Amino acid sequence: MRRLRPWERVLARSQAARLDLELAEGASPEANASLAARAARLTSTEFRRHLAVSLRRILAAAGEPALAAAARAPLGAARPIRVPVPTTRISQSAPLLAELASRLLEPGPVPARGVAMVARLLADGTGPLYREAAHDDLGAMAERAASALTW
Repeated sequence: MRRLRPWERVLARSQAARLDLELAEGASPEANASLAARAARLTSTEFRRHLAVSLRRILAAAGEPALAAAARAPLGAARPIRVPVPTTRISQSAPLLAELASRLLEPGPVPARGVAMVARLLADGTGPLYREAAHDDLGAMAERAASALTW
């Protein structure tokens, strides 16, 4: 595989939402340079850590006591979440969401598809992570993403 050019990385960032959707739906990162650049960014340790911190902050905001301490730990040291979250829905899926955060923090490579699924879950302000009235099942989405994070 050839080295990605700087402009390909910039283009991938500008098309992140579309590329995340394609990767989450199973597109191969090797299909084109934009997908390869986005997959490289998604699977980076820094980006995965950022997603894990976001998941932990949401769990803490939903009042999950076991996770509140984890959110205050150095990994989760960040400003408090500012959007209301559907606490009942999140509490029901808390173990799965905590597992997602843990898998994202595991050392070594992970499939871009799983990371893209988590990124989309966190970015979708109309989805089940942020809206009680969302039709999607948060637990099922978290389970699919967790499955996709393993080879």
